[in-house]
Amino acid sequence: MIEIITNVNNAINGAVWGWPALILLGFVGVLMTIVTKFFQVSHWGHWWKMTLGAIFKDKNVTGHTKDASISQFQSLCTALAATVGTGNIVGVAGAIATGGPGAVFWMWVIAFFGMMTNYSENVLGILYRRKSETGEWRGGAMYYLRDGLGAKNNMKTVGAVLAWLFSLFCLLASFGIGNMSQVNSMVSNVNSAFGIPKIAVGIFLVIAVGIVIIGGLKRVATITEKLVPFMVILYFIGAIIIIILHAGQIPAIFTAIFKGAFSVQAVAGGGFGAGIAMAMKMGFKRGVFSNEAGLGSSVMVHSSSNVKEPIRQGMWGIFEVFADTIIVCTLTALVLLGSGAIDLTTGEASQTILDTIGGSSNLMSYSFGQVFGVFGQAFIAIAILLFAYSTVLGWSHYGATACSYLFGEKAVLPYRIVFVIIVLLGSIMTAQLAWDISDTFNGLMMLPNLIGVLVLSPQVAKATKNYVARHFAGSDEKPMLSMFDDIQAAQEKALAEEGDD
Repeated sequence: MIEIITNVNNAINGAVWGWPALILLGFVGVLMTIVTKFFQVSHWGHWWKMTLGAIFKDKNVTGHTKDASISQFQSLCTALAATVGTGNIVGVAGAIATGGPGAVFWMWVIAFFGMMTNYSENVLGILYRRKSETGEWRGGAMYYLRDGLGAKNNMKTVGAVLAWLFSLFCLLASFGIGNMSQVNSMVSNVNSAFGIPKIAVGIFLVIAVGIVIIGGLKRVATITEKLVPFMVILYFIGAIIIIILHAGQIPAIFTAIFKGAFSVQAVAGGGFGAGIAMAMKMGFKRGVFSNEAGLGSSVMVHSSSNVKEPIRQGMWGIFEVFADTIIVCTLTALVLLGSGAIDLTTGEASQTILDTIGGSSNLMSYSFGQVFGVFGQAFIAIAILLFAYSTVLGWSHYGATACSYLFGEKAVLPYRIVFVIIVLLGSIMTAQLAWDISDTFNGLMMLPNLIGVLVLSPQVAKATKNYVARHFAGSDEKPMLSMFDDIQAAQEKALAEEGDD
């Protein structure tokens, strides 16, 4: 059975993660950067002020809500919980081991343009979101595909079909990227660091995940707003200490990254020029796995925010990608490349080290162990445990949103029960299969979402222009808050009352 699943998955994976899909991913990011006039650069100071800066001074950002919505900060933390996962540690290590140091450069590139892809997804998510039967905001690619793309001439059926497919792929992806691959990394690292049997770790995780997600989004958000800042700061401190100790290697590390990104030397199994292709492909794939820009995933929790202004939530999307890839993944890369496990001259991983530690998934444990010894290996095991656990919590909401769209609100509780059971399955799967299945579901989600963002790019451009005119040019034009008249009117009133404009 495992062999059949592997063969089928490999065939699908090769199609959805081929160069056409990667080119589409990059093209959408570049397009959204252009139509928003390089918002991530031209309004750099503003989006920092309205995100990280607002956490410390704006009660509308951090204050808990009395209704079914969650705060902007909670939506960010839940989104980061889903994105800052094993992809930031195990994924980056795997990308470097396979594609060389140059993969890091291409992760930066896809993240730079991915900031605006994620921004656009969030803007569309707020513009097209609706209230559920339980009073909770529901938004995501399925909604802007159905109500946005579907509103175009003769596109109603196309929009509905793509929305259905996206929801199906998201539901399946929640069991892959959001569950099995995360759990697999958790149990493997805990088993390696502490010798605890994998099945015992799996049972513990079933309980730890179940008691949170059964309580719904509000309980998930309450946990993630405390867990995410703690785990990111903890990992940041540990990585910075190692980087400082290896400060003399920094120039050589960056040289290896840029040299590897544009290397045209032949690699094993490939001809001349295969080096750059492998570095680019691994950088793009692992970059997307890490920050999820283009998948249409995090928009589902961002749409549950109490925010009124779509652009405000879009800016949280920019910050999310920046924090996830430019900061956390870069820290991982610098630590790993300074450990000696990768030859900075050739860009190749030491096969001797890989064989000794049991593969690329344990490279960061090795890297931290080189500096902190056994404590370093335990630190990484705990970091992966926290990162992956938070990702599982975040993705449980994405899957629940897709389930609600496909089968109605009554199907959400059964979905959550199945999701918890899948945690146990993830603890006993082989690592490679777990990652390969996650890759496949990512790609399947990505395609319909990117089509939606591409077609609806004029709405994103219009909303951005409206915001910039009001906030930077002093225009008194009406804010663009929703594509639905009743929600637009209600949000205008609420916006005026809280002075959020």
